[in-house]
Amino acid sequence: MPSSRQPQDTFGFLIHDVARLLRKNFNRRVQSFGLTQEQCRVILHLSRCEGIQQVDLAELLEIKPITLARLLDKLQENGLIERRRNPDDKRAFRLHLTRNAHAVLVKIQALGAATRADANRKVSRADLEKMFSVLSRLKTNLIDAEEHQVYDLSK
Repeated sequence: MPSSRQPQDTFGFLIHDVARLLRKNFNRRVQSFGLTQEQCRVILHLSRCEGIQQVDLAELLEIKPITLARLLDKLQENGLIERRRNPDDKRAFRLHLTRNAHAVLVKIQALGAATRADANRKVSRADLEKMFSVLSRLKTNLIDAEEHQVYDLSK
């Protein structure tokens, strides 16, 4: 029995649209204090792994190192991050948040909470917990599939 759903109604499209709308909502909020969503992502990730090298952070954020370098330049210019020489490799830098960044981090987290509150409105706690559980399982399944999949493009 064929599905009556349109392609834009499929799971992948829905997940993409929800993620896009979450980003849009958060971006609107964060622009009010002069940051971009990308800069916020850098600050949030640095708060979890201070001292990370620039190349490793770019990989973690899934962005090109040159793109990250531009973001870091702006954040450093605004006094939110500092680059410290890596004692093990004089060519590399380790990234750290400044004292000012910690105050900004609190604002970013509050704006994230407000965005989640908008998204979660009229959704029961049980539904949210079930959704989180299912999405976590889907993520694990996809990671496992990527780690164990060998693609044969000759077919």
